[in-house]
Amino acid sequence: MTDLQPICALGAPTPRTARFGGLSLAENSDLALASVALRRGGSAPALPLPGPGEWVEADGIAAFWTGPEQWMVEGPGRAETDFAAEIATRAPGASVTEQTDGFVAFEAEGPAPAIVQLLERLVNVDAGRFGPGSATRTGFHHMSIFVIRRAENRLAILGMRSAAGTIWHGLAEAAERLEVAA
Repeated sequence: MTDLQPICALGAPTPRTARFGGLSLAENSDLALASVALRRGGSAPALPLPGPGEWVEADGIAAFWTGPEQWMVEGPGRAETDFAAEIATRAPGASVTEQTDGFVAFEAEGPAPAIVQLLERLVNVDAGRFGPGSATRTGFHHMSIFVIRRAENRLAILGMRSAAGTIWHGLAEAAERLEVAA
């Protein structure tokens, strides 16, 4: 009998990383996710809850808007914990659902101009108006993904875990083109 070993979304025991000139891409396997939806008549949870098109972080968690009275809450470094249960205690008037294993997260980091160029090549988003603290759901190849501008020099791409390989391929292909163009 073989012991089961955890693997990352891309199938390896450790997260994949790659460097393209000054731009780095990394699979973020430590990010916990939970969706939060307010119930009718429920009170606002004790969580940072941004408005449409926004991402905020506070008190060791972050969140982005996904729809009217709905958010995705992120727990950096908490993928191995019961993150949804932790969030549920802070959101008694909401429905909280564990999302960690359903999604894959990739982080891009580099000089701000490279992040803007990558963003422009990846998705149909106005990069000039998509500054730090912005988040949106958009199309990428044949999939739907979330794109978050965490900082001037950091961009996150979240998509369905079942499409991890396709998302990584698209990111790496776009990053390679940036290196060639540089």
